[in-house]
Amino acid sequence: MRDFLVRTDLAVEARENCPDTAADSSGIRFQSWKAGRDIHISRVSVETEEGSRQLGKPLGTYLTLEAENMSRNDGGYHREISQVLSEQIRTLIRKACPRKDPAPLVLAAGLGNAAVTSDSLGPRVMENLYITRNLYPDGKVCSIAPGVMAQTGMEAAEIIHGIVQEIHPDLLLVVDALAARSVRRLGNTIQLSDAGIHPGSGVGNHRRGLTPDSIGIPVIALGVPTVVGAAAIVYDTVEALEEVLEKGQRYSAQILREMTEEEKYQFIRELLEPRFGPMFVTPKDVDDTIERLSYTISEGINLALHG
Repeated sequence: MRDFLVRTDLAVEARENCPDTAADSSGIRFQSWKAGRDIHISRVSVETEEGSRQLGKPLGTYLTLEAENMSRNDGGYHREISQVLSEQIRTLIRKACPRKDPAPLVLAAGLGNAAVTSDSLGPRVMENLYITRNLYPDGKVCSIAPGVMAQTGMEAAEIIHGIVQEIHPDLLLVVDALAARSVRRLGNTIQLSDAGIHPGSGVGNHRRGLTPDSIGIPVIALGVPTVVGAAAIVYDTVEALEEVLEKGQRYSAQILREMTEEEKYQFIRELLEPRFGPMFVTPKDVDDTIERLSYTISEGINLALHG
């Protein structure tokens, strides 16, 4: 079990990092199933304070939709992902607003900096939503892209809290870019949660949280990992190198074997961060990935909210 910090916004990765919490008795329940063509869903339910402490995540449900080809240019496949995503969004909405008929008033918020590609997922998703509150008496969707503090001088949470106080939505749906622990999950994973979100936590830039307790209404958070820590990449590389050396030259591998996992990870951070800072890495095709996924996610939201 790793007891050192490897930054990630994904509950499924936090669970992998703490395998001892897999048992139901720890207050953390896990399920997984296949939901479509190469589409897999896992559910991490944090049910107790002890489980929250061990996992480092607030109480709530975390749904992770994974598809190896999610970032590829395949229109039919993306439509299937949107459909699966919409079903999971509807499930969380019904749980959060069981008595709202025919539909709750939803405030959608796209967090992030539209001028920085890897952080622009939220604002881009907002551009493609069907907004109805201003058009029809029964319109149930409105949206905001509040920008970042460097642009406005205000926390996104402050702006959103003011809007909530003014229009009284039944539900807040937040979209944001996330940080992952594993390179293989970049652009191939969507996380949904009813526990809210703490923007920037995955990259060590903690901002004021958007949670049911802080906002006063149910919050559904949706995000895609677009960055991974450089030290985590090198850590994985060292582990792979260790396996190769173990097969060939046992004496060379012994040096690495004698180091604990924490020592290896901290050693890598000490090597990298003085030269590069706490660097995070994003894929070279992140522009295309964000463009495709913003449409996929917005279509999933549109299907969930408008049928």
